[in-house]
Amino acid sequence: MKVAIISGSVYGTADEVARHAASLLAAAGLQAWHAARATAQDIEGFAPEALLAVTSTTGMGELPDSLMPLYSSLRDTLPSALRDLPGAVIALGDSSYGDTYCGAGEQLRELFAELGVREVLPMLKLDASETVTPEADAEPWLAELVQALKA
Repeated sequence: MKVAIISGSVYGTADEVARHAASLLAAAGLQAWHAARATAQDIEGFAPEALLAVTSTTGMGELPDSLMPLYSSLRDTLPSALRDLPGAVIALGDSSYGDTYCGAGEQLRELFAELGVREVLPMLKLDASETVTPEADAEPWLAELVQALKA
């Protein structure tokens, strides 16, 4: 199964989690492709059979600047090739920000729903106020994702 992993990061942590996810998915026998600044055309060219988004949250619950062009392009074009694909989201944030905690992940979940991407696992929220090892903290959830994609 071909899994496209998109990521958006402010300081690089979400991109690092995405790279780690790609290596774990590849080790599990999936064909993982990650691009930190992917375009809709990049994703279309890869022809994914599943999607994983990894994003940090910035400002007042917003997407990082690095992810905005892809987000806007997908929202504007709603490519039918992504409809009915399994997908999931990992969101990084800081719970001390209250209502905007992992807000960028929520925006991606909403976009996936608009695109017709089927959420196969609840969004993983990684809290910067509780962890310094988000890559390691994501591993159990990623193992569940592998199982869900192989089912």
